[in-house]
Amino acid sequence: MDIDLIRKYNVAGPRYTSYPTVPAWEPATYSPEKWRLAVTQCHGPVSLYLHLPYCESLCTFCGCHKRITRNHQVETPYIDALLNEWTMYRSLLPDAPALSDLHLGGGTPSFFSPENLNRLMEGLLRHTSRSPGSEFSFEGHPGNTTAEHLHTLYDHGFRRVSFGVQDYDERVQKAIHRIQPFEQVRAVTEAARAAGYTSVSHDLVFGLPFQQRGGVLDTMRKTISLRPDRIAFYSYAHVPWIKGNGQRGFRDEDIPTGEAKRELYEAGRELLEAAGYREVGMDHFALPGDPLFRAMEEGTLHRNFMGYTTAPSPTLIGLGASAISDSWTAYSQNEKEVEAYLAAVGQGELPVLKGHFLSDEDLRFRRRILDLMCRFGTELEDEESLAKLRPLEEDGLVVCDDRTVRVTDRGRPFVRNVCMAIDRRLADTGQKLYSATI
Repeated sequence: MDIDLIRKYNVAGPRYTSYPTVPAWEPATYSPEKWRLAVTQCHGPVSLYLHLPYCESLCTFCGCHKRITRNHQVETPYIDALLNEWTMYRSLLPDAPALSDLHLGGGTPSFFSPENLNRLMEGLLRHTSRSPGSEFSFEGHPGNTTAEHLHTLYDHGFRRVSFGVQDYDERVQKAIHRIQPFEQVRAVTEAARAAGYTSVSHDLVFGLPFQQRGGVLDTMRKTISLRPDRIAFYSYAHVPWIKGNGQRGFRDEDIPTGEAKRELYEAGRELLEAAGYREVGMDHFALPGDPLFRAMEEGTLHRNFMGYTTAPSPTLIGLGASAISDSWTAYSQNEKEVEAYLAAVGQGELPVLKGHFLSDEDLRFRRRILDLMCRFGTELEDEESLAKLRPLEEDGLVVCDDRTVRVTDRGRPFVRNVCMAIDRRLADTGQKLYSATI
């Protein structure tokens, strides 16, 4: 671990699930009418993301758009809206939708009853087909995902589930308001495999309040003992200034930062690699037989608003409050507040709030940054970008050779910084927008 590099490059920066990143979108390029036209020009398989925002309790580390409630009567009107929104999109798509991916995220998808999830899936899939190699997945909360949830979604073609574990240390769990013992995670993991799921993922977070090396190693050993097919081991994004994200359940000084935070990652990664896991992209690990690892090896790994995926579909339709869609040449985000989202759909309108149409330059740099995030290398034909990378080359983070840029092993922890160096739309607005890169 190079402490000097960490101190130098530990700055606020995007995670690059898109380019341009959302704060850099230009409202002047966007209108709902232009977005509808962009959708009519989409061809080929479609990735479908559904944002299910409800949670029964607030996890104080979470920066996602969510709604905290124990009132399950909200399920029915929200599902009605999702189905109506999908009907609107199907009327715009030029071809009968063939799904390459279907992902249920949140919030907590398993907040919804199995009966309501069944109704949702029947309505969504009634007029669609599945493209070869398609993958259906959902995010499951270990505390409320039941065997009935698992079997219901399995019957609709789901074969991958990701469980949010975060950390097993009791003090950390109390601080982030996410209490779930190892036995509970083990039981739901075994239930998923018994139901027939072929890919089980666990999400772990480093940099949480009160985390220490010993606790992270204990969490990692327990996780490895369950042998999940994939493990996301990602950095806690501390952004308490974002309205309503709930990240005020602990003090700033309770959070490991800089080199202390990076040491937690390196300790966990060492155990994972010793256990046979291989690093995929940024902050993800998979067993060699998993499709995510194969996609990296074959050069087909893709990154979008769902994170890393195995299917490089150019069209992503996001349904639900705050969901983001991507036609490759344009982005569109839905109304963030549930009430505004429901009202728009109820009036027969696409519930879009804002978006961005990509310029030719945007599209060129989108491809370059996607290559860096997925393949740790890209081609650059402009001298300006190469010049901005020279200081990183001097620090051993990249190698620039005949307009080809390769991120070195030493530079992989700093891949976000590499992308920032060539990001033409990254500007200092004086506002807090991003979490730290390390």
